[in-house]
This record gives sequence, C-alpha cells and structure tokens, in this order.
Amino acid sequence: MKRVIFGAVSALCILTAQGGFAQDTQTLADIRQEAAVLSVEITKLTRELSTTGAPNTAFAGESTLERVDLMEAALSRLTAKVEELEYRIGQVVKDGTNQLDDLNFRLCELEAGCDIGALPPLEPLGGVAETAPAVASGPGADAPMDGVGSMAMTEQSDFDHAMGLYEEAQFEDAAAAFEMFAMTYTGGSLTGESQFMRGEALTQLGQTSEAARAYLDSFSTAPEGDRAPSALLRLGMSLAALGQTDRGCVMLTEVGNRFPGAPEDAEAQAARQTIGCP
Repeated sequence: MKRVIFGAVSALCILTAQGGFAQDTQTLADIRQEAAVLSVEITKLTRELSTTGAPNTAFAGESTLERVDLMEAALSRLTAKVEELEYRIGQVVKDGTNQLDDLNFRLCELEAGCDIGALPPLEPLGGVAETAPAVASGPGADAPMDGVGSMAMTEQSDFDHAMGLYEEAQFEDAAAAFEMFAMTYTGGSLTGESQFMRGEALTQLGQTSEAARAYLDSFSTAPEGDRAPSALLRLGMSLAALGQTDRGCVMLTEVGNRFPGAPEDAEAQAARQTIGCP
C-alpha cells in the first residue's frame, strides 16, 4: 500500500504539497511519556557518575557526561514543547469559549423573553474532565451514552446534507461540504466516503487535479474500506486524464492486485486497454 500511495504522490507533484499523507500522530500524552522516560534515563546516568568506591568501567567519564548532556538537552526540548502545546491549547479553548459565549449572549438579545441573567455558564470547549460513569446494569444497560449517540447522529446528518447537495447537482457546494465533513470528523467511519464523494463532485466540476487528490486521500484514509477499490480506480483514471499515463496505469494495475475479483477490477482492466497501458 505504501508503494501505491508513494507512486500516486509522485504523480500529483503538480498539486499543492500537503506535507505527506502520514500525519504526525504524536500526542501530548506521548510527549509527556517520552519526557518521563528521558527523565528516568538521566537519573540513571547521573547515578552512574556518583562514585561508589569502585571504578565504573562500563562508561568512560567523558562519554557518560556527553550522554547525560544529550539527554538533558532532549528533555529540555520536550518540556518546552509540552509547555508550548499546553499554552496554545489553552488559548484556543479560551478564545473559542469566549466567542461562543458572546454569540450566546447576542442570540439571547434577539429572542423575545430571553433572560440574559438566567443564562447558564458556558462549558469550555472540549468539556471538562470527568470520571468514567459507572457501568449500568439491568434493562437498557447496553444503550449507548447520550454524547456518543448524539455525535453519531450529527455526523450522519452532516454527511447526508453533503450527499443531498451532490444528488441535487450542486457540485461546488457538495465538494465544499464533503471537505468540511472530512476535516470535522477526521478518522470517522464516513471520512473515507466523504473524501471519495468530494472527488466525485470535483470530477463533475472538471477539476480533475483536485479530484485526484481527493481520491488519493480517500484511499489513504481507508485502504481496506468499501470505497478503496473505487478510489484507486478513479485515481488511476484521473492521473491518466492529467497526462500521467504511466502512473495512471500503475494505479489501475494495483486495483486488480489489491482487490482481485472486485467489480472495479474489471473496470480497471477496461480502462487500461482504453488508455493503452502496456
């Protein structure tokens, strides 16, 4: 799969670079964990510098000091990065919450009978830390939590809205809606589907280059998903339409290699003959 994605990226070099498709998944917790590990290692090395009456032949003095210095420098960088991220996240939460609070205040002014003084305090963006609720027992115990169910309903509703625009042939608005959906629900169950449909909308608009990028995003997001064969097929055809015939042929060949027997396999073979692939 990496070879497929790399080939497609090379073929799409005329598009705006997006820094690759493998996003940096390091989280704040990962950084904290790494800092903790480094701190432990520094403690171990520092302890080795303390004489116990017998020479430590495992580490030369200068080598150990250099290792300690490197560890301390790395720990300092990680600590600074954690503090920077904490500050930036705090500012985003603070500014976003203030703006929502202001909008809430303005909406209340427009509504008849709304008591501004009775408005409940706005919960910070992202919510507040809570302990996990106790597991319910008895009838209805396996019902999903309200927050999870509400999120799923909102995701499906937003997707259905974008799909409605596409079905009404409002392709420009549909492409924008699918793009916003993919950004909002990154990693969701419908993200790959939304990226594929964005490609379909862009194809209808004649924006083949952007459509190819959307198909590649769809395949990269869910390389084993239901839309993966179609995304790879459309990507190959789009590349060929952009004059990248060799790369397009490679992508079309990969449809059969990765999804033998799929309906898209037969379409890919027909497309290869039309394009004139060797």
